[in-house]
Amino acid sequence: MSEGKKMTSSRRHHLKSLILQIAASWIEEETKETEAAKAAYLAEHCPNPDLSGDQAALMEICKKLHQALDKIDEERYDAEAKVTKSDKEIEDLKLKVVELAGVKKPALKKVRMSADTMLQALLGGKHKVTMDLRSNLKQVKKEVKEEVRHADILAAFF
Repeated sequence: MSEGKKMTSSRRHHLKSLILQIAASWIEEETKETEAAKAAYLAEHCPNPDLSGDQAALMEICKKLHQALDKIDEERYDAEAKVTKSDKEIEDLKLKVVELAGVKKPALKKVRMSADTMLQALLGGKHKVTMDLRSNLKQVKKEVKEEVRHADILAAFF
């Protein structure tokens, strides 16, 4: 025996055959139970018709059987309709699951767009909104900066 295996192959085959025998006996018992349940259901719901009597009595029995058949057909049709509706819903949900699982977010591309064009695209062409941020900034004179720099440089030397 190797280190990975915990039992010999003959032992494993023996256990497998025992499990198969038990499963076969369970299946056999289950088929017997279903046959007995079927016979009980038929005895309860479908008694043997009494065929003795005149023609009028037989016609009445036939009418009752046809009514019972019609009722059963209606129930079968309703059940089939429910099953097909449920199957369709299941298929739709499966497709939705596949679509949700299969949809991947694409990598976004950089778009060079100014703020004005972005606002125009979002709000539409009717609205005139300008977003000129530079117009709101303070104007700084360059001469003032140069004078401050010269003063700082002179203060550093002295």
